[in-house]
Amino acid sequence: MKAFLLAAGNGTRLRPLTDKMPKCLVPIRGIPMLQIWLEKCKNFGIREILINVHAHARAVRHFLKHNANGISFRVAEESELLGSAGTLRANRDWVAGEECFWVFYADVLNCADLQAMKSFHRKHKPAATIAVYRVSDPARCGIATVGADGVISEFVEKPEHPNGNLAFAGMMIATQELLEAIPDQAPADVGYDVLPRLCGRMVAFPITDYLIDIGTVENYATAQQTWPGLHQRSATQVPLR
Repeated sequence: MKAFLLAAGNGTRLRPLTDKMPKCLVPIRGIPMLQIWLEKCKNFGIREILINVHAHARAVRHFLKHNANGISFRVAEESELLGSAGTLRANRDWVAGEECFWVFYADVLNCADLQAMKSFHRKHKPAATIAVYRVSDPARCGIATVGADGVISEFVEKPEHPNGNLAFAGMMIATQELLEAIPDQAPADVGYDVLPRLCGRMVAFPITDYLIDIGTVENYATAQQTWPGLHQRSATQVPLR
């Protein structure tokens, strides 16, 4: 399976760290986030990635040139941000022959079992399988309402009155059906513009392993203290966004 690695955000909430480097290259205990993702992809048999970039694009290209570690990569530079779904739509030809493919948010540090998630997806054959986890502040997240069969009946991004606390964890397995649900607009966002359209046709895969969004200075500092490494399965979790 191929994988999109979404990394084009400006990382404004991580300033001053991101004044001179892209968010995907900020180090976690001395190791750049992108290197951690490359190792994770390799560990789970993902050999081709497409990474979108915007700010500090040259630094990302240079890093990949010298650290791809056997993974084939394509860099999609966005002069104007397309949004998470807009990137998928703009590069849909790259996955035209794929039955399904991964979509990862590059600022989500995690120890999730991708093999188990892939097996779950193949068993259910939905339009998309999204990773979810429980959060303490659901109003800040994309929240899924999930039935006993795992099917998502409702998805609301940053709901004013959340129906639950199962949040989208920034990882999913997508299909051509998901690509067809992306609206023709720019920018287009996965959480706001796509996942609500797929209710009844997508399933939730629960994550209980270590997961943290390093998009804020506070979470970045927490990650430096709690990150167990890729091969540990700690259940420490911090809410996304």
